[in-house]
Amino acid sequence: MHSRKTIIHLATLFWLMFLAGWNDGSTGPLLPRIQEVYDVNYLIVSLIFIFACVGFISGAIVNVPLSWRLGFGKVVVIGSVLQQIAYAIQSPALPFPAFVMSFTINGIGLAVQDAQANGYTASMRDNTETRMGMLHAAYGVGALCAPLVATQFSTIPRWSFYYFCSLGVATINTIVLSVVFRFRTQDECLAEMENDGLESKSASVTDSEKGTVDTPNPTQITQSENPSNTEREVQSHRTSLFEILSNKYVNILAFFIFVYVGVEVTIGGWIVTYIIDVRGGGTGSGYIATGYWAGLTLGRVLLLPVNKMVGEQRVMFLYLGISIVLVLLIWLVPSLILSGVLISIIGFLIGPCYPITMNAAGRVIPKNMLTGSIGWIAGFGQAGSAVFPFITGAIGERWGIVRLMPLLLAMMIVTMILWALVPGPGRMSRRLEQREESRSDSEQPQISEVIRGSPEDPEPKDPVEHGIQENVRSN
Repeated sequence: MHSRKTIIHLATLFWLMFLAGWNDGSTGPLLPRIQEVYDVNYLIVSLIFIFACVGFISGAIVNVPLSWRLGFGKVVVIGSVLQQIAYAIQSPALPFPAFVMSFTINGIGLAVQDAQANGYTASMRDNTETRMGMLHAAYGVGALCAPLVATQFSTIPRWSFYYFCSLGVATINTIVLSVVFRFRTQDECLAEMENDGLESKSASVTDSEKGTVDTPNPTQITQSENPSNTEREVQSHRTSLFEILSNKYVNILAFFIFVYVGVEVTIGGWIVTYIIDVRGGGTGSGYIATGYWAGLTLGRVLLLPVNKMVGEQRVMFLYLGISIVLVLLIWLVPSLILSGVLISIIGFLIGPCYPITMNAAGRVIPKNMLTGSIGWIAGFGQAGSAVFPFITGAIGERWGIVRLMPLLLAMMIVTMILWALVPGPGRMSRRLEQREESRSDSEQPQISEVIRGSPEDPEPKDPVEHGIQENVRSN
């Protein structure tokens, strides 16, 4: 059972991720209208994604040093305020250069918040897998709601007023983050949450049990029985960005998320244009993006039992493999209805991939660098949501948006190759056992020498007596 503080902290992070999903789900339905209003082609409108990429990369880089100097509570609020500034610039539909530059500000804020939310959730002690899945389901809910609203605004003259809605969501986010976490560090927030849980457990002891059982003080429990304190001291070690980038599993997972998020957002950002231009869809095609994000949200929740039953390492190949087949069907079968249905199914299948990756990070990355590493993986991965949509726009301008499906097919194959490089639980446990065995083997001779002495001299000798014996032998 979750404590009150745990529920409040999780709900706050869910709202943060709702805003992230809202942001990513907005672009697709508005993209055709942005092209129309500013009279730009696929390549020029794709500059939105390039400027966002600059923001995502910048956010991923500054996240680690900002976390050291300011702490979790201040950094997430700064990120949310940056998003407010960006939406305030976008709302009046300023000239195109100013409009696209605001996406850099937005990217920095989003990358920092995304990194902090993932790192915070991964550092929680209990039910990490389920909480990570729910966290990213909240992202899906935001991405699901955004197209419903954005599609309506895309058909009216004041289309840019949609960003006033985004500004309202970001303002609520800033207020809630400030009130709940109160600008404190991650360690302080986690300790408060866990202490509240311990107090709730001690308060639930019945009167009859109190008569026979000595109920420990929550503070004593925290000091003696809560192993997470020691773990958190290890995690709070200030790992440099260089140390993080030197870990090969951090790099593998970062590039996996980079490509995966690219797939996720490329579909959400360009599928409406693809349906209109290639499949002959109407202005209501924006709702296909809604179906896609709905599938992604439901997949992150409903497939949790499947993930546990099959195993997260194996089930990833299953989801990606089926998705590749469905992309082939959309590409080869020219049907508007079939394309809309299959896009939703693809969203359902690839939805769990992000939280599964974060769970894998907690398994293969050392505890002392976990929070910083997950922050880098999440922040770097957000750059994929800008790079690949831009590449799609450039390809669409040269050869037509019909090339979207082959591009998605290639990207999904790359994700499968990268995932094959991530060790599963079995491989990691064997490696740990081998390390422990080699460590114990290297320590055993030293221990034997201390206890028994050297093999040639099994019993310790008195130095004086040994010297006398040597003199007698020489004489």
